[in-house]
Amino acid sequence: MSDYDNPYAPATGGQMSGTVTFGDKPKAAAKPGAGAGDMIMDTTTAGFTADVIQASRDVTVLVDFWAPWCGPCKQLTPVIEKVVRESNGRVKLVKLNIDDHPAVPGQMGIQSIPAVVAFSQGKPVDGFMGALPESQIREFIDKVAGPATASADEQIAAVLAQAREALAAGELEKAIQGFASILQVEENHPGAAAGMAACMLAAGEPDRAEQMLAAIDEEGRKDPEVAAVFKRLDMAREVATLGDPVELEARLASNPADHEARLRFAKILNAQGYREAAADELFTIMRKDRAWEDEAARKALLEFFEAWGPMDPATLSARRQLSSLLFS
Repeated sequence: MSDYDNPYAPATGGQMSGTVTFGDKPKAAAKPGAGAGDMIMDTTTAGFTADVIQASRDVTVLVDFWAPWCGPCKQLTPVIEKVVRESNGRVKLVKLNIDDHPAVPGQMGIQSIPAVVAFSQGKPVDGFMGALPESQIREFIDKVAGPATASADEQIAAVLAQAREALAAGELEKAIQGFASILQVEENHPGAAAGMAACMLAAGEPDRAEQMLAAIDEEGRKDPEVAAVFKRLDMAREVATLGDPVELEARLASNPADHEARLRFAKILNAQGYREAAADELFTIMRKDRAWEDEAARKALLEFFEAWGPMDPATLSARRQLSSLLFS
C-alpha cells in the first residue's frame, strides 16, 4: 500500500504523529495466540501500555484492530499470524477487539477495520487498512522492522557454495579465502575443511591436504562432497606410483592394446585435472575389452565419479557414455 493510501504512514522525514494515553490499571492476563507463544497475543485497554508501548522498545509491535463481525478481519487474521510466526522474532502481533475495548482505537482515530498499526520505541510509526495479501504484509514488516537477516548456518552455507564454485572454476585464491573464512568461525566445519584440502590438492600439496582431512570426524566424512575429497587424495597418492606419463604415452604409441599403460595414463590425466580425457582413455579400454582385469577400467571410472562428485559435468557426461556402452 502506498503512503498516499495509508492514513498511518509517517510524514516525510518524520514518524507517525499522534498522542495516545492509557489508564494505569494493572495489566490483564494476556492470552497467547495458538502455538505462537508471546509473539501473538490479545490485549485490553488496561494492558495496552505494557503489551504495545513498552514492548515496542524491544521489538516492533503490530497492533491489529479488529471485531468479531468484521469479514475482512477474519481474512486478515490467519495471513498476518502466519507471516508474524515466520518473521524470526522481528515483530510481535498484538490484537485488540474494538467492540470490547473502544477507548484505544477511538483515541487513535481508527475509523475502519481491519487496521494494523506498527509501534516502535513507544510510538506508532506506520500502518495499513484492509485485508492485504501475504506478500504485501511481508513487505510491510520488512519496512517497519527491517529485512530478515540470514542465520549463521545460512550464511556459512552460502559462503561454502561460493567457495566450491570458485574451486570448480579454478579460482583457487578466491576458494581458499571462502573456506578459510568459514573455518575462522567454525574450526572443524567438515565442508570447509574438505574444501581447503581440495585447494591444497589443486596446489600440489597432498601432505597439507591430508592434515586438513584428518580433522574431519566420521559423521562429516559421510557428506558426498567431503568423501569426494578423500577419494581425490587417495588418487593423488596413487599417481606417484604410476610411472612417467611420457613413457606411458610411448608404450601406447607402440602398442595401443597395452591396457595397463592406458589405465595408468588415464589416472595420471585425471590427477592433472583432465577429466574428460581421462574418461576417454578408460572408454577406449572398455570398447576393446570390457572384462579386462575384472572390469578394471569401469571400476576406475566409478572411482573417478566418486572423486568428481555426482553433479560434476564430467561425471554427468561420462555416465551417459557409460550407460550407452553398457546397454548398447
